[in-house]
Amino acid sequence: MCELLAMSANVPTDIVFSFTGLAERGGRTGPHVDGWGITFYEGKGSRTFKDSGPSCESEIASLIKSYPIKSEVVVSHIRQANRGEVNLVNTHPFTRELWGRYWTYAHNGQLSDYEGKFASTRFQSVGNTDSEMAFCWIMQKIVDRFGDTPPEQMNDVFAYVATLADEARQFGVFNMLLTDGEYLMSYCTNNLCYITRRAPFGKAKLIDTDVVIDFDKETTPNDIVTVIATRPLTNNEEWNILSAGDWRLFRLGEVCAGS
Repeated sequence: MCELLAMSANVPTDIVFSFTGLAERGGRTGPHVDGWGITFYEGKGSRTFKDSGPSCESEIASLIKSYPIKSEVVVSHIRQANRGEVNLVNTHPFTRELWGRYWTYAHNGQLSDYEGKFASTRFQSVGNTDSEMAFCWIMQKIVDRFGDTPPEQMNDVFAYVATLADEARQFGVFNMLLTDGEYLMSYCTNNLCYITRRAPFGKAKLIDTDVVIDFDKETTPNDIVTVIATRPLTNNEEWNILSAGDWRLFRLGEVCAGS
């Protein structure tokens, strides 16, 4: 399986601390050696970094760990391949355009016996993973349901995506992250959790490496930052553990919808 990481914040925030913990799981404290990627949003723009090798050895990952890119929405993924070759084209996150925005998606899990299920005409897979195929299908279904212009209530879109995720998990494990750069959705089949940090901030210690941060020194009293991960990244904080079929929608660090 793979591991997911994401962030939603009400102010531009770096994810150096959390990504440092995740990167260790890409070959040092975990078996996820088949590539990694991360997407940062800056307004409607985004920048993506990917590597087909282990994150624990990647010079690009070292850059991300040392260079604090500020963003309100981040999606990241470390891969343990089960469908598709180990190469850059099969490396998450995947991105497509819809309604004049870049949508980014990452998936943890493995699907089986889905042939003919994930049909899509407007959105096509570039690689050959079940993950990307499911992403294209979700995007196609959104267009089929809502048309070529977004509805007034974006919550309705993501609530519909949750029903699609319910369908997808009938074919196996489907833990998912999806964002349009403003809203960030998480959907759980078996392993997903999140933590929302706000004042009063305290210290946090990573599980996977000996790194401690005092968020009180790095934030303002008005900051709200939610981090989503496959498994908790710190061992001195209380994470919210999602159950099968649970989903949450975040905007500016706060939960705005969900099961």
